[in-house]
This record gives sequence, structure tokens and C-alpha cells, in this order.
Amino acid sequence: MSDSALERLATKAGLEVQWTDITGQQHTVAPDVLRQVLTSLGYAVSNGQQIADCEAWLDSQARQPAEFLTAWAGEQFSIGPHRLQAPTAPGHHEFHVDGVPVTVVVAPPRCFGTWDMTGGRLAGLAVQLYSLHGGNSAGFGDFAALAGFCASAARHGIDAVACSPVHALFPANPLHFTPYSPSSRLFLNPVYADPAVCGGTIQQGGDNKPLIDWPAVAEEKFAILRNAYAEFDAYENPAFLKFCEDGGERLQRHALFEILDGHFQKQNFCSWRDWPAAYRDPENAEVLRFAAIHQDEIAFVMFMQFVTAISAARAQEQARLSGMKIGIVADIATGIDPAGSDCWSSPDDVLNGLRIGAPPDLFNAAGQNWGITALSPVRLRKNRFEAFTSLLRANMAYAGGVRIDHAMGLMRLWVIPEGADAAHGVYLRYPFDDLLRLISLESHRSRAIVIGEDLGTVPYGFSDTLAQRGMLGMQVLWFQTQEQEEFMRPANWRRDSVAMTTTHDLPTVAGWWIGRDIEWRVKTGRHTIKGADTEDREERKRMKANLWSVLVAEHCAGRGPQPSAPETVVDGAIQFIGKTPCRLAIVPAEDLCGCEEQPNLPGTTTQHPNWQRRLPPGDFFSRAHVADRIDRLVRARS
Repeated sequence: MSDSALERLATKAGLEVQWTDITGQQHTVAPDVLRQVLTSLGYAVSNGQQIADCEAWLDSQARQPAEFLTAWAGEQFSIGPHRLQAPTAPGHHEFHVDGVPVTVVVAPPRCFGTWDMTGGRLAGLAVQLYSLHGGNSAGFGDFAALAGFCASAARHGIDAVACSPVHALFPANPLHFTPYSPSSRLFLNPVYADPAVCGGTIQQGGDNKPLIDWPAVAEEKFAILRNAYAEFDAYENPAFLKFCEDGGERLQRHALFEILDGHFQKQNFCSWRDWPAAYRDPENAEVLRFAAIHQDEIAFVMFMQFVTAISAARAQEQARLSGMKIGIVADIATGIDPAGSDCWSSPDDVLNGLRIGAPPDLFNAAGQNWGITALSPVRLRKNRFEAFTSLLRANMAYAGGVRIDHAMGLMRLWVIPEGADAAHGVYLRYPFDDLLRLISLESHRSRAIVIGEDLGTVPYGFSDTLAQRGMLGMQVLWFQTQEQEEFMRPANWRRDSVAMTTTHDLPTVAGWWIGRDIEWRVKTGRHTIKGADTEDREERKRMKANLWSVLVAEHCAGRGPQPSAPETVVDGAIQFIGKTPCRLAIVPAEDLCGCEEQPNLPGTTTQHPNWQRRLPPGDFFSRAHVADRIDRLVRARS
């Protein structure tokens, strides 16, 4: 069997046979990896004839006339051999080419952005929703807490609050609380619902433990919602009936999945793929019979989605009424858990048998397998991108902006055969231009800004393309270095991006300064590409000197010896990113508090308390240093 024929087929199927890592070294994907991935994508590659047949089929598909296209407003586009001019008005347009109807989705040249609101530079904060205090749920933060946080932030001159993902997780498995491994990205996590919306019991305060006991607080929250549902007359509430009608079959299937998942979790089936065969198909007669028997439980799930949607909308409304130009920026996870609702409801829409992650890089020498899957690029085009458009609309509905996690997935994703190591993967290409156009169109329809996380192994020219199309990239302090590890001066940061001190996956400023992240890597047995932690510590020593030097040079810190304690460094770093020309500068709440611990340590599960840490108790904005640090940020922006 010819490896060249295999590689030719892989390339036509959207795989990048060769790729370049973050150090510039080129790699060729092993034939066995290509075979496994091609098989998962539905191609038969056991012998030379099968490979030839698959290649011939792909060639024939490429010659088929398209019935659905996207185009930039006013620009030329092609339909087969024909060159046509796109209308200037965004939206869906019908063309007839050689007697064949073709739908063309026309997008504005750029996403809706901060430039559509103001000519100035804006200041924002980032917060892990669950970490907040002061809402109507004991033991963790909810949408009521987020509304209050936004109102207070607005009074301090803040125009945006970037929030951790609020996608639906697994109510039947409260130990699954990782927000970036959701059951569904189309629906919300009812744990965050404000019980006051539906007359539920309000539980303010609660314990002030630094870590959240998710099983305990989830059980308590669902009990409150169930009691509220018992007093709710679903058939006499027009708003609820309209919500269910608008949600349609997908909402019905999501609710049915959660009841089925709870039913089979009690029988120790951890994934729908392990359920009895009849229940793996949402259209099977056995599933329909189950739904008929459990109608009230299904209605309760839809009630929880209804209440959570109202809670999310009220939080954004509060943010805007308080004076924020943007308000809440919702976070869209890169993919979904293969055991979840989205994959059961529409299994053909996703990459079956594949997981996504990242190749080895500077922060993780072994690469990353995130244990999640993603939408299939082949099915996206075949279904007129309906799954992607629905995803955007669902997440823009209750926000003034969205952050697309791992935005490189719009161009390509690192896919890994199920059960393989993260390093044994390959890049799978996505219809980048089509996805950008759809994002631009939906951002204008919702008047929502778009941030694309372009960190890690970034394809050449990717960030420039995002900027050209009005999607803000991300620049994080730790990565803005030049030769000899010198930090880039603020004036040289990209304008069309978001400046940040750090992210949820990276050390806080205080934690970085004292080397807390290196301690955690040693403790959990993780290594960077450098290998030994002694090299990491030596590098950190040099980097600290460089950071302190640039903070002093930029008048973000007073002259004097490098401090051992991190407080003045935190102050300076916040002012430093505020001075950049970036259209938006965001500081995480952990840095405002001077916290040493980061919310998540990538590559760990139980070894580190990911997604459980709360902010220090008490009124956040009354804490020492917080108001002063926000003032530093806002003044630097003006």
C-alpha cells in the first residue's frame, strides 16, 4: 500500500499531513495515525483499492455544484465557473445559476465591534461565575451574583465582564463540573439560575469555604428549582409555552436526554454510548415510549432552561442598564463531551471516534487531549452550517459579546484517535472563510462583539485575518516577549486585540511572581518543553527581572530594587496592559484580588482543584486594593 496515495487522500479529506510546531520544527504525521483518523471520518483505507475509490469519490463531490455558499457583502464570489457579485445587504439571498437555485449568505465585511460603540479604548474584567459571592444561591455564584457584580463594576468605569462558560453540563453527574467539557453548548447550566426569577427559595451567603462542594450545592439548587416547579402552572404561562415552542425539537431532545441520562446513571451507565442499543437513537420507538411516560420530568428540565435563560438575560440587562457599553461576554467552549446531549441528539453532526486537543507546545511537552469532540466540517457544509449558526445564536442571545475558546478551531483542529496519546494526532481543516462570514453576520444581528482566543500553536497569518474581519484576538502579558525574553512595550501591542494580564489556564500575576505555577507543575508531574523544573525556575528569574524593568520604564512601578512580594507587581501589570492600544483590556478578578492560585491547571483532573475556587468572601469591590487597581486600569485606558 502506497503511503503517498494515503497522504494524497488525507490531504483531500482535509488533513494536514505535515505541520509545524511552536518552535518552528516541521513534522510528518505517521501513516497509522492518518489511517485511524480517516477511518473515523468514514473513509475505507484498508488497501490501495479502497484508498483509490475514496479519492475518486472526493473528486466527484468536489465537482458537484454548490447549493449553499457564503460571501462577503459587495465582493465577488464563484459558483462553479461563474463569477458573481454579492449584494451589499447582509442576509440570505437566492440566486439561480444554470437553472439551479443557490442560497448565498452574505456577511458584513467585519464583525460588530467596539468601534461600532465608541472610538475609545474600553476596560473590562473577567470572572469565573461560580466564584462570586452575593447572589441568591448559597455556596457558589449564580446569575444574580453576576448581575450585581456587573452593576458594581460599571460604577467603577468598567464596560465588559467576560464570564466563564455557562453551558449545560450533566445534572445526573454533579462531579462533572468542568465548564469546557459540556453536555450541550446550545443550552444553559441550571445550577446558575436565579431562584428569585421563579419564586424559589433565596439562599444568600452560605459557607465561605474556599472550594465549592459541587455535588452538595447542585443537589440543593435542583431541590429549590423542583419545589418552584411544583408551584408553576406550565400550561398557563404564555412565556414558557413560547420558550418551548421556540426551542423546538432540539430543546425537547435535550430535556429527554437529561432524564434518560439520570435513568441510566443509576444503572452505572456513564455514557449514552453504553445504553441499551434502542436508547442510543433519539428517534427509536423505545425512546419515544420513555418520553411519553416521563412527560412531567421532561417538562421540569425545560422549566429549568426557561428560568436559567431569564436569569442570564436579566444579568445582561442589568449590565447594560448600569451603563456598560458591552456588558457580559459569554465564553463558547471549543467542543462537547462525547457522552453528552449534543452528541446523542445529533450524532452525525460531530466527529465520532475522535477527540480534540493540542500538539506538544511550550507549556505541555506531551500535548493535550481534552477528551471532547467537535462539530464535523463535512456535516457543517452538508447541513448548511445550521449547527454552527445555532451555536452562535444560542450564546449571543444573553450577552453583549462572545469569546470563542481556541479560535484556531475555526481554521483547523488537532484531532486524536480515541484512546491515543495527544502527540499522535493530526490537524483537520475547517471551512475558515465560511465560519468567519457566519460569525460576522450573527454578531451584527445580535450586536455582540467577538473575541477569538488565538493562543498556542497559531497558524501563520491567522491573527491578522481575525483582525481584518473584526474579531479581536488575545494578547496575554506572559506571551508578549521579544528576543532575549524582553517584554514588549505597551505601544507595540496589536490594536485589534484584547490585552490581558492572564487567563484562567495561566498563572495569576502574583502566582507567576512567586513561582506558584512551577510548584504545581512539579507537584503534579507535568513538564514544559524545557523539561526540568530547574530550567523553568532559572528562566522565571530572568523573566521577573525583565518584567520589573519594563514596568519601571513604563512608569507602572516606582524605581527601586525588584520586590520579593508581588503586590506592587500586580499593580504595575494591570496599569501596563491598560496602557496598550488594544481596543479592550481585561483583568481577571483573581488579579484584582492579588490571588496566587489560578482557576484551572491544564492537563490535570483531581490533582488540582480546577473550577472550584471561590474569590475571597465579602464585598468584592470593597476589598483592599481592588478599587485602586480598577482605577489604575480605567485611568490608563483614557
